[in-house]
Amino acid sequence: MKTLAEFKESLNFEQPARELSAPLKSLWYDGKGDWHQAHAQVDHLNDQASAWVHAYLHRKEGDIWNADYWYNKARQSRPNLSLEEEWEQLVLHFLNRG
Repeated sequence: MKTLAEFKESLNFEQPARELSAPLKSLWYDGKGDWHQAHAQVDHLNDQASAWVHAYLHRKEGDIWNADYWYNKARQSRPNLSLEEEWEQLVLHFLNRG
Protein backbone atom coordinates (compact mmCIF):
# COMPACT_ATOMS: atom_id res chain seq x y z
CA MET A 1 0.00 0.00 0.00
CA LYS A 2 1.60 3.23 -1.15
CA THR A 3 -1.06 5.91 -1.58
CA LEU A 4 -3.74 7.57 0.49
CA ALA A 5 -6.32 6.36 -2.04
CA GLU A 6 -5.17 2.75 -1.61
CA PHE A 7 -5.26 3.13 2.17
CA LYS A 8 -8.79 4.53 2.05
CA GLU A 9 -9.86 1.74 -0.32
CA SER A 10 -8.55 -0.81 2.19
CA LEU A 11 -11.13 0.48 4.69
CA ASN A 12 -13.65 -1.64 2.76
CA PHE A 13 -11.97 -4.81 4.08
CA GLU A 14 -12.74 -6.40 7.43
CA GLN A 15 -9.14 -6.40 8.68
CA PRO A 16 -6.13 -4.15 8.08
CA ALA A 17 -3.29 -5.44 5.94
CA ARG A 18 -0.84 -7.48 8.03
CA GLU A 19 2.17 -5.48 6.88
CA LEU A 20 0.88 -2.19 8.31
CA SER A 21 2.82 -0.66 11.17
CA ALA A 22 1.07 -0.13 14.51
CA PRO A 23 0.47 3.59 13.77
CA LEU A 24 -1.06 2.76 10.38
CA LYS A 25 -3.20 -0.02 11.87
CA SER A 26 -4.41 2.47 14.46
CA LEU A 27 -5.28 4.99 11.76
CA TRP A 28 -6.97 2.22 9.75
CA TYR A 29 -9.26 1.31 12.66
CA ASP A 30 -9.95 4.99 13.26
CA GLY A 31 -10.85 5.34 9.59
CA LYS A 32 -13.34 2.50 10.10
CA GLY A 33 -14.88 4.43 13.01
CA ASP A 34 -13.51 2.12 15.73
CA TRP A 35 -11.78 4.57 18.09
CA HIS A 36 -11.32 1.98 20.84
CA GLN A 37 -9.55 -0.52 18.58
CA ALA A 38 -7.49 2.33 17.12
CA HIS A 39 -6.44 3.35 20.62
CA ALA A 40 -5.60 -0.25 21.55
CA GLN A 41 -3.06 -0.41 18.71
CA VAL A 42 -0.88 2.36 20.15
CA ASP A 43 -1.85 2.73 23.81
CA HIS A 44 0.85 0.35 25.07
CA LEU A 45 3.66 1.59 22.79
CA ASN A 46 6.31 4.18 23.71
CA ASP A 47 7.84 5.17 20.35
CA GLN A 48 7.38 8.67 18.90
CA ALA A 49 5.33 7.49 15.91
CA SER A 50 2.80 5.74 18.14
CA ALA A 51 2.72 8.73 20.49
CA TRP A 52 1.84 10.99 17.55
CA VAL A 53 -1.13 8.83 16.55
CA HIS A 54 -2.08 8.48 20.22
CA ALA A 55 -2.15 12.29 20.44
CA TYR A 56 -4.40 12.55 17.39
CA LEU A 57 -6.81 9.99 18.88
CA HIS A 58 -7.11 11.90 22.16
CA ARG A 59 -7.61 15.13 20.22
CA LYS A 60 -10.41 13.42 18.31
CA GLU A 61 -11.86 12.22 21.61
CA GLY A 62 -11.89 15.83 22.83
CA ASP A 63 -9.37 15.22 25.62
CA ILE A 64 -7.07 18.11 24.70
CA TRP A 65 -4.92 17.96 27.85
CA ASN A 66 -4.14 14.29 27.19
CA ALA A 67 -3.66 14.97 23.47
CA ASP A 68 -1.13 17.70 24.23
CA TYR A 69 0.73 15.34 26.56
CA TRP A 70 1.09 12.81 23.71
CA TYR A 71 1.96 15.47 21.11
CA ASN A 72 4.77 16.51 23.44
CA LYS A 73 5.96 12.88 23.78
CA ALA A 74 5.92 12.65 19.96
CA ARG A 75 7.82 15.96 19.70
CA GLN A 76 4.98 17.41 17.66
CA SER A 77 2.67 20.38 18.08
CA ARG A 78 -1.10 20.07 18.05
CA PRO A 79 -2.00 21.08 14.49
CA ASN A 80 -4.48 23.74 13.55
CA LEU A 81 -6.22 21.40 11.10
CA SER A 82 -9.49 19.56 10.95
CA LEU A 83 -9.38 16.03 12.32
CA GLU A 84 -9.90 14.68 8.79
CA GLU A 85 -6.93 16.68 7.49
CA GLU A 86 -4.75 15.52 10.36
CA TRP A 87 -5.78 11.89 9.77
CA GLU A 88 -4.84 12.17 6.09
CA GLN A 89 -1.51 13.83 6.88
CA LEU A 90 -0.66 11.13 9.40
CA VAL A 91 -1.56 8.35 6.95
CA LEU A 92 0.57 9.95 4.25
CA HIS A 93 3.47 10.47 6.65
CA PHE A 94 3.51 6.84 7.78
CA LEU A 95 2.93 5.43 4.29
CA ASN A 96 5.92 7.41 3.06
CA ARG A 97 8.07 6.16 5.94
CA GLY A 98 7.46 2.52 5.19
